[in-house]
Amino acid sequence: MPTKTDFNDRMLSLGLARVSEAAAIASAGLIGRGDEKAADQAAVNAMRDQLNKLDIAGVVVIGEGERDEAPMLYIGEEVGSGNGPGVDIALDPLEGTTLTAKDMPNALTVIAMGPRGSMLHAPDVYMEKLAIGPGYPEGIVSLDMPPATRVSALASAKGCLPKDITVCILERPRHQELIAEIRSTGAAIRLITDGDVAGVMHCAEAEATGIDMYMGEGGAPEGVLAAAALKCMGGQMYGRLVFRNDDERGRAGKAGITDLDKIYGRDEMVTEDVIFSATGVTNGSILSGIKREVGWVTTETLLMRSKTGSVRRMTYRTPVAPEA
Repeated sequence: MPTKTDFNDRMLSLGLARVSEAAAIASAGLIGRGDEKAADQAAVNAMRDQLNKLDIAGVVVIGEGERDEAPMLYIGEEVGSGNGPGVDIALDPLEGTTLTAKDMPNALTVIAMGPRGSMLHAPDVYMEKLAIGPGYPEGIVSLDMPPATRVSALASAKGCLPKDITVCILERPRHQELIAEIRSTGAAIRLITDGDVAGVMHCAEAEATGIDMYMGEGGAPEGVLAAAALKCMGGQMYGRLVFRNDDERGRAGKAGITDLDKIYGRDEMVTEDVIFSATGVTNGSILSGIKREVGWVTTETLLMRSKTGSVRRMTYRTPVAPEA
C-alpha cells in the first residue's frame, strides 16, 4: 500500500506542471467566448486525462464539489495509475471561469500535490482569509485583530505608513464594511472580481504585484490551495471557516472537522511539503496568459516545491492542430 515516505516531489513536479499546462491549453480556445461552463469543462477533462497518466494513487481532497457533481473533478475522486505513492491533490482546473469567459486578467489553472493526509479536507463553504508575504515575524497579524489593526501592524513591521499598504479584496457586497474600515486607515485597496488564489499569491511577490496583504471571505477549498502556494513561496496565511446554516455545518462534520471556530495557520491547512503548479490562462500580474499563433500555443507555468523553496517559471511552446 502506498505510504507517505514514497512521495518523491522532485520526480513528480514536472508531471504536475504538465497537468496544469494541459488544462490551460484546453481552455485556450474559449478565452473571451462568454461560455464559463464550456471553458471549465475543457480544463477539467484535460486535467483529469493528464493526472491519470501519472504513477500515483491520488485522491482529490480539494475539488469541484461532491461525487454527484461529476464529470467535474469531485472530492474523493481517485486519479492516477494507482501504482505510485499515495497523494492528496488540491485543484482548481480553471480558477477564474468568469475571467476566462470575459478575457479578464489573472485566470489560472492550479493544482497542488502532497503526501496522503497532508491537506485540510475543507468543505465547500466560505473561509475568512488573511495573508501576507514572507519576511515578517510570525503572528505579526491575526484574524483576531480588527482589519484596521492588521494594516497598522503590517505597516509598522514594514517600516512604512498605513497609506503605503495595499490590500487585495474580492469585490463582493459582503465586504463593504471591511473595505470601509481598511480605507479609514489610509491604505489602498485593489478589488478583484474573481480568483482569490491568485489574490493570495500576490502577497508573496509584493514588489512585483504591489499587494501587501489579502483579506476577506472566499471559498474554503481555494483557501487550502492558496496555503499550498504560500508554503512554497513563503508568507503567512490564516483561515477560519464561515458557516451560514446547518447544512454547511453538516458538511464540515462530514469532512471530519469538529472545532467549527478554529483558526487554521498555513501549516495546519497544508501540514507537509507539497508541490504546486499554476499556468496562466489570461494575462496577469503573476503569469502571462496563453499566446496563440497559427499552429502553435505558448504557456507560462509557475512550478514550486516547498521542500527546497524552488520556484521555476517555465515557457512551454507546443504545436496545435488547426481548428476545423
